[in-house]
Amino acid sequence: MEIFTIGQLAKKANVNLETIRFYERKRLLPEPPRNRSGHRQYSNKDLRRTEFIKRTQSLGFSLQEISDLLSLRVESGKTCGDVKLRVKAKLIGIEEKIETLQKMREVLLRLETNCPGKGPLNECPILETLD
Repeated sequence: MEIFTIGQLAKKANVNLETIRFYERKRLLPEPPRNRSGHRQYSNKDLRRTEFIKRTQSLGFSLQEISDLLSLRVESGKTCGDVKLRVKAKLIGIEEKIETLQKMREVLLRLETNCPGKGPLNECPILETLD
């Protein structure tokens, strides 16, 4: 079994060293065993877990949601369906954000289109509309 220092783990996982410590404080990564001189010793399992955390973060999952996903692996009686429910909830949230952003875009496009970009500021149609 390959053993890594915290610096080696951070480098292999392509994260900052402080990120590893942060994940430990948030209990996303278990506290690793230490060698005789007190240095943390990480395994391939810790590397895979760190990479899992980063991938799920990049998909928009919060640290709490990631913690929930990780806990599903150790809870008895949990199934793939439990994971699917969480992904479906994340998708619904993303769809709602997209809808909100599209509405914001439409309003901003109308504001931008209605403004000639000339004239005094006190006659700016964008500012008048926002007032």
